[in-house]
Amino acid sequence: MKTVAFIFARGGSKGLPGKNIRPLAGKPLIAWSIEHACAVPRIERVIVSTDSEEIAAVARQYGAEVPFIRPADLARDDSPEWLAWRHALNYLLSTDGVLPEAMVSVPTTAPLRQPIDIENCLDEYEIGHSDVVITVTDAHRSPYFNMVKLNDDETVGLVMPPPVSIARRQDSPVVFDIATVAYVLRPEFVLSNDSMFQGRVHAVHVPVRRSIDIDTLLDFQIAECILGHHDA
Repeated sequence: MKTVAFIFARGGSKGLPGKNIRPLAGKPLIAWSIEHACAVPRIERVIVSTDSEEIAAVARQYGAEVPFIRPADLARDDSPEWLAWRHALNYLLSTDGVLPEAMVSVPTTAPLRQPIDIENCLDEYEIGHSDVVITVTDAHRSPYFNMVKLNDDETVGLVMPPPVSIARRQDSPVVFDIATVAYVLRPEFVLSNDSMFQGRVHAVHVPVRRSIDIDTLLDFQIAECILGHHDA
């Protein structure tokens, strides 16, 4: 199965400026994702999509291809990443004349993943019943028990009130957090739809400690702490 991995890394992060090339445990954040993708034998190419020449230079240093610079209008704060996915696939279609059988997105924000997590997603995809395979991890909160919303009268209530009272979180319906560890997608589905949940979505479970999603300085510090004291 022809498989291409993409790493989408724009230069304008506001939550943590310079996040994608900020050093984490001795190497730039993006380098972790490049190395994870390169360690998966089924992945034939690892391509970085970025609007930043600085990120592009670092990505090439760590072994990724950067055959194009992403247009600025696809790298704004409010630009849906789905459109960047389409842009990358259309690039392959225009240059190679054919789409890969599988597209893997390997976000920069999950440096504690392991290559086996990507392998497990590819295994699930190769079964043949998915348009999209996502990663999930154990939820920290439950909308049926300890997640609340603000009501019109300024009181708060459960996001999803259960039909009967639940006294313990363990008794509420099982829910998961979506993790940003990896996504495997059918390219034709990405080009013809607007969101992943318009298709057949299946999930692969990953441990909480490998699912950290770096968005803030605190997230970054937690990842540094884990990498500094334990094997990821």
